Amino acid sequence: MSEHSNHPTASTGATAKEFRLDGSTLRRRHRRAVGQFALCVFVLAPWTVFLAVSLPDRFEARYWPMVWVGFDVMLLVSLAGAGVAVLLKRQALVPLSFVAASLLVCDAWFDVSLSLGRGDVWESAASAVLVELPLAFLLVIRARRVLKLSARLAWQRLGLAGEPPPLYKLPLFVALASSGSVQSDLDLKGAKDA
Repeated sequence: MSEHSNHPTASTGATAKEFRLDGSTLRRRHRRAVGQFALCVFVLAPWTVFLAVSLPDRFEARYWPMVWVGFDVMLLVSLAGAGVAVLLKRQALVPLSFVAASLLVCDAWFDVSLSLGRGDVWESAASAVLVELPLAFLLVIRARRVLKLSARLAWQRLGLAGEPPPLYKLPLFVALASSGSVQSDLDLKGAKDA
């Protein structure tokens, strides 16, 4: 535990001791999360195959403007939320940036896919390549930088030696574990990778 663990947080007044989770709780939550993601994949895979063989080539959509305006409103809200999070210097920037980036990629995909075979396909492709995809990339890079900086600060506060590992190797809940157990877990993983 760091020296800051008993100091109240700025917004809630709660201390780190109140957020302490034991190992069995973390393992149970981890197993539950893995199971939920596995279930999503196992349900989505056959559903995607079903759609590929059963959807008609053409479909007349009702409420077409509502669909696209609604989508763009969601994109606008996520971008505005990410902007406000940056302005207020809040970690909410990370999920809001990933949501906005995902919506931008979807927007590019649908714009180009739905304009194939039409005269405006080049305009849609230019919009995707010059605006939507670069902005999505920028949002992901920004969120990644915030995650890396947060990991580095948590690493230092825990008193762990050296730099934290890359994000894909960094354990969840580093700040909830003791510094010795995190370091030994990483040492074991490093030995397996070698």
